[in-house]
Amino acid sequence: MPAIDDTALDQLFREARTFNHYTDEPVPESDLHAIWDLMKMGPTSANQLPARLVWCVSAEAKEKLAAAASDTNADKIRKAPVSVIVGMDSEFHEHLPELFPHADAKSWFDGNAELRQASAFRNSSLQGGYLILAARALGLDVGPMSGFDGGAVDKAFFHDTPAVKTNFIATLGHGDRSTLHDRSPRPVFERFNRIA
Repeated sequence: MPAIDDTALDQLFREARTFNHYTDEPVPESDLHAIWDLMKMGPTSANQLPARLVWCVSAEAKEKLAAAASDTNADKIRKAPVSVIVGMDSEFHEHLPELFPHADAKSWFDGNAELRQASAFRNSSLQGGYLILAARALGLDVGPMSGFDGGAVDKAFFHDTPAVKTNFIATLGHGDRSTLHDRSPRPVFERFNRIA
């Protein structure tokens, strides 16, 4: 498989930024479906796919999410065209007979809540990364964030699915590039890597 070109690498990584402010250009629901259709193809362990997404597009939903966020993040959530909650389902194993049919993967997790929790966190985090890359690939910008009360988000959005807990949240739209500051430093390979 050939490497993708520099234009694509720039869009996905080198020129991409984390956005806190967006233009007024709307994000149609079809783009949210397109993001999902790309991100679901990213690899997870045993095709677990534990991420459960809530796309907050209405003012009511964004306000409910903002109420569980820090003051700075609350303002970002209210003003963004879309905010998305990346949740993680600790009962993902119930779907493995369908999603990973060539092995009895469900039995690996039956009766082991600690393993399910660790796997749900790890693999939903991977899926959140794929969400960011999918959005960038489709010409959108993303602002992932912490700075929220996970219990309050869970109560507001996952009260009917107690096995699902919030991993992280992100804003989504067409970034306002006039608000960007200089890119924060990125270290050279040798600083945080070693080859064994």
